[in-house]
Amino acid sequence: MPARARALPWREDLPASLVVFLVALPLCVGVAVASGVPAELGLVTGIVGGVVVGLLPGSSLQVSGPAAGLTVLVLEAVREHGLHALGALVLATGVLQLAMGLLRLGRWFRAMSAAVVHGMLAGIGLILIFGQLYAMAGRPAPGTGLGKIAGLPALLADAATGRAAASPVLLGVATLLVLLLWRYLPARVRVVPAPLVAVGLASAVTAITALPVARIRVEGLFEVVRLPDAASFAALAGIGGAGTVLAFTLIASAETLFSAAAVDRMHHGPRTDYDRELTSQGVGNAICGLLGALPMTAVIVRSAANVQAGARTKASRTLHGVWLLLFAALLPAVIGLIPVAALAAVLVHAGAKLVPVRRLGALWREHRGEAVVLTATAGAIIATNLFEGVLAGVGLAVVKSAWQTSHLHIGVEEPGGPAGGPLRVRLTGQATFLRLPRLLDALERLPADRAVELDWSGLRHLDHACTVALVSWAAQHRARSTGTLEVEPPLPTAV
Repeated sequence: MPARARALPWREDLPASLVVFLVALPLCVGVAVASGVPAELGLVTGIVGGVVVGLLPGSSLQVSGPAAGLTVLVLEAVREHGLHALGALVLATGVLQLAMGLLRLGRWFRAMSAAVVHGMLAGIGLILIFGQLYAMAGRPAPGTGLGKIAGLPALLADAATGRAAASPVLLGVATLLVLLLWRYLPARVRVVPAPLVAVGLASAVTAITALPVARIRVEGLFEVVRLPDAASFAALAGIGGAGTVLAFTLIASAETLFSAAAVDRMHHGPRTDYDRELTSQGVGNAICGLLGALPMTAVIVRSAANVQAGARTKASRTLHGVWLLLFAALLPAVIGLIPVAALAAVLVHAGAKLVPVRRLGALWREHRGEAVVLTATAGAIIATNLFEGVLAGVGLAVVKSAWQTSHLHIGVEEPGGPAGGPLRVRLTGQATFLRLPRLLDALERLPADRAVELDWSGLRHLDHACTVALVSWAAQHRARSTGTLEVEPPLPTAV
C-alpha cells in the first residue's frame, strides 16, 4: 500500500510535466531571441531551472526558467557589456542570491510594495510589446523605450499601407489571433498550449509556402555554451556592471517570491519556504552563469500551468527540464523552422499579460495612491531604464507611505465661554516634517490677543523638525501676544 501511495503522484506528474514542457519550449526560445542572445541559451536556462532547481527545496510546484520580466534588462546588458560578459553577470547574481538566502533575507522581499512590483512588470511588458511589434513587421526596434513609442505611428502606417514587408506582418497577426482566440475553443482542444499551437502552425505555413520571412538562427547547444573567462569578469568592476547584477538580483528574486505567493494560493500542498527558494534560485543562476546562459526566475505562467495540469510533487517540474534537454540535444534543427515574427507575436501576447489593466482600474477606485505609484513606476522604466525606474517607484512608494502614515489632526476649540476665553488647540496623530507647513499655518492663524492652551499630549510621534517649530512658535507667540500661552505637556527648553 505505501508503494502504491508513492507511485500515485506519477500519474499526475508525468502528464503535467509534458504540459509544462510544451508551454515552456516556445517561451524559452522567444525570451532568448528577444533578449538578443542565441535561442539555445533560453533552453539552457529552462533545463537548469527544471533539472537542477526543480530538485532543490523551497517551493514544490512553481517552475523556473528564463522570464519575459528580465528580457529588457538582459538586452541592455548584452548591448552594453557584450554577450561574453553575460555569464559573469548571471554568475554574480546567483552568488548574491545564494548569500541572501543563507542570510535568511528571502522573507524581506514580501515587504516590497506590490504597486512597485506590478508597475515594474507593466513597464517591462509595455517595452516588450513595443519592441516586438517591430519584429512582427520585420524591422529593427529603436534602442530606447521612448524611441520605440515615437516610432510606432510610422511603423503602423507602413504596415497598414504595405510599405512594410507583408509576409512577417500577416504571419505575426495570424499568430497573435490564434493566441487570443484559443481560450474560446473546447476544453479537449485546449489541452495543447496555445503558444505551441501558434508557433507550430506559423512554422508549418512558413515551410509549406516558403514565405520570405526571417527564421530563428540555430547554432547548436554546445556551440553557444561558453564558460566565463577572465575578460568576462571585467564587466563586474564598473558601476554599470554592478548595477546590472543588483537589478538582476532584485527583480529576479522579487518576481520569484511574488510568484511563489501566487502559486501557494493555487494549491493545498506544502507552502513555500522563501529563504530556501531564494537559495535554490541562487544555485540555479550560478550554474546558468557558468554556462553563459540567461538569468532565471520562477515564472508564473509555467507554474500556473503546472498546478492546473494536476502536478503533485517536484517530479513534474524536474521532468519538464529533462524533456527540454532531450529536445535541445536531439531536435535542435526544429528551432530553425520557427519564424521570428511568430515568436514576436508570442512575446507581444506575453507582454500584454504583464500589464495589469484590471488591477489598475480597481486600484484607482479603491487605493488611488497605489495606482499612481504603479503608473509612475511603469512610466519611469519606459523613460529611463529598468533599474532607475524601479528605484524611482520605490522612492515614490516610500514618500506615499510616509505621507499617509504622517496623519496630523489640529483641533481648535472655543469652549462655550466668553469671546475672550482661551482657545484650546489639540494636536493628535503624528507630527512629522511632511505636515510642518500645515501645522505652522494653523498656529500662526491664532489671534494674538487671545489666551491659548496648546495640548500636544495626543501626538504619537513628534519629530525634531516639528519640535523645533513648536518651540520657536511658542517663543514668538509669547513675545508678540497680549494673551497667555499654556502648553501641556511642557515643551523642551533645548532642541
